[in-house]
Formats: sequence, structure tokens, C-alpha cells
Amino acid sequence: MNTIDKTQAHITPTYNRLSVVMEKAEGCHLYDTSGKGYLDFTAGIGVNALGYNHPKWVNATQSQLTALQHISNIYYTKPSADVAETLCTRTGMKHVLFVNSGAESNEVAIKAARKYGHQQNKDKHKILTLKNSFHGRTVTTLAATGQDVFHQYFDPFTESFDYVEANNISDLMNKADPTVCAIMIEVIQGEGGVIPLEPAFIEAIDQLCRQQDMLLIIDEVQTGIGRTGKLFAYEHFGLQPDIVTSAKGLGNGLPIGAILFGEKVKGTLEAGDHGSTFGGNPVAAAGATVVLDELSEAFLEKVLEKGSYLKEKLEALDAVESVSGMGLMLGVTFKQANAKAVMLEAMEEGLLFLTAKDKLRLLPPLIIDQASLDEAVSCLAHILAEKMQEVTK
Repeated sequence: MNTIDKTQAHITPTYNRLSVVMEKAEGCHLYDTSGKGYLDFTAGIGVNALGYNHPKWVNATQSQLTALQHISNIYYTKPSADVAETLCTRTGMKHVLFVNSGAESNEVAIKAARKYGHQQNKDKHKILTLKNSFHGRTVTTLAATGQDVFHQYFDPFTESFDYVEANNISDLMNKADPTVCAIMIEVIQGEGGVIPLEPAFIEAIDQLCRQQDMLLIIDEVQTGIGRTGKLFAYEHFGLQPDIVTSAKGLGNGLPIGAILFGEKVKGTLEAGDHGSTFGGNPVAAAGATVVLDELSEAFLEKVLEKGSYLKEKLEALDAVESVSGMGLMLGVTFKQANAKAVMLEAMEEGLLFLTAKDKLRLLPPLIIDQASLDEAVSCLAHILAEKMQEVTK
């Protein structure tokens, strides 16, 4: 039995897999079992921020693996303490709690917000999120996700969520009643189609949270860890959130999530309020230390430059309607071509993209160079030209 047959026979089919078996990788390139190479614009859905086989990251994780691969959180370990210190120093946040994924990060944020509200008033428990948002696939984070397509089969879902129309300040004000303890947003809706929120709407949310003592929660699972050219995307808007959730790029391929707590909420969760067997695992934390070390201000400035360059090149293509996003998190809308069809054809030509709703989604490793950006645009231009010819025949 080959790998695909074994997978189909023995692994629950919760993913729409493509018929490729990946075997190894280097830098920004993946290689399948036939030896075919692919330029990667997915980064494991925004995970492999430093690409593949990054020497410093490999050395740090291998060294930690031979020293101490795991120990429970009954004890202290240096790698998690180092990562927490760095995150707090660079953001102005006060405490960090480590978990394993973005969904778990958002679960903890929800728990902390509910407890914070409960300490004020037992009826202050509602959390506002946005329509078209995505916050995870657990029962509670599905409830927090503002897309009806996810609200089926698994009900009853966790209660006390309400959904605000993105960029609609009037809807926001109408739904911000005294039972609301927090507002949870992505400043760029990733799975929702790489859609940035309008600055005026973000400012209205921030002001409302301060005025009514609601917690401002920013979901940075996909937008964080340098993806938009800042350590966290909220920095583009001058915000100081109460809670920030993170995962994906922080581990560069190893599972880690982090919830950052600000001054107002740093003492809300106490011993026994949450636990995570692998939260702050020493090997994952050792890798995260390298990721944060590499994401210097100069590195992040380069991400912004590369993102601007790529966006400009994409917008210049005749078949492109628009390009949304920031930094190296971009969504491309085509005038006529189907995004999924483009993605599949690009894979045949050795270029890996993602989709989000009806857009082609680009999340390359942050280390990608200009030559690779040019290669991707050239390949995409070729594919789109063929698509245009098909339409005009």
C-alpha cells in the first residue's frame, strides 16, 4: 500500500487532501516523493515563518531534544520563560500562557474574558465577534466564528456569542449591551478571505472597550509573528489589546500557542483555571526563541518591503481584479479565473498556493527572496494568460 492508499484507508478524512506526498524541504522549497520541487507560498498555512530546515532553528530544537524533550508544568523550564519574557518585552503585555494551537489559544482567551466579566457581574458574559470571522474548530471556537457554514452538526454550541457586521459601527454599538465582557477580532480576516478591517472600525471597537470596560481580544493566530511586517498585526493600528492570541508562525512547524495578557487581565486566570499537558513544551519553546530572535525590526521591515513589492506586481497583472492584505499575507481576486483552478494548475507547475473563499491566498515563508517572488508572479501570469484564452475561445 502506498502512502495515499494507507492514508485513505486508516486516517479519518477530515481534510480535502491534494494527491501529492511531500517528503523533504529546504528554504522555501518542498519536494515530493518523486523528487519534484515546489516553490512554497503556503508555509504550512502560515506556520513555517523561517521556511524549512532553518539552521539556527534546527540546531536549537535538536539541542533541546537531547537535553529535555518534555516535563510537566509542575516544574520550571528555561525555554518557555525566555519566550514569555521576549513576548512581554516586545509587546508591553504582562503575562503569557502557553498552549498547543490557535484554537486552544482562543479558548483560553474566551475563558479569561468570561471570568473577568463574571468577577464584575455574573451577567457580564457575552462576547462579540465579527461576521465572516474564524477562530477555530472546537465547539466553543466554532461558536465564536461568525460564519453560518460552521454552525451545523455539532450543536448545541457554547452560548453567549453575538456577531457584528464587519466595519459597521452602528451594528457594533447596537450589540454592545451591558452583558458584553469582550470583543474579539482579527484585524485581517484570514480564513474569511484575507480582508483587513477598516481603521475607523477598529478605532471604534478600541474606544468602546475602554469606555465600557470590555476586554479587547485580538486573534493573531494567522496575522501574528511577523506575517504582516509587524510582530503582531494590531501594531499597525496603534492598539494596546487586553488579550492577544498567537500560534502558527511562533513554532515554525512545532505545535505551540501563546495567550498574551495585558495589565487589566494578567491576574484573572489562577492555578487550576486552565491546564495543557504540552503547553510550553521545551522543544517547541526552544524553536520559538529562534523565531523571535530572527524577527528583528530590520527583518520585519524587509517583510513589509517584500509584501509591497509582491502586491504591486500582482496588481499589475491584467487578470487580477484586486489584492487585499498586508505584508506577506495577501489575497488575490481574479476578474474571471477561478481561484481553486488556478491553485491546482500552479501546483502542476511547481508552485504552491492556498485559497480563502473565492481568493487565491499567498502566505510564503517570511524569508522568501525577491527572485522567488518574481518566479511566482511570472508563473501566475502564465497560468492566468492561459485561463483568459480559454474564456475568449
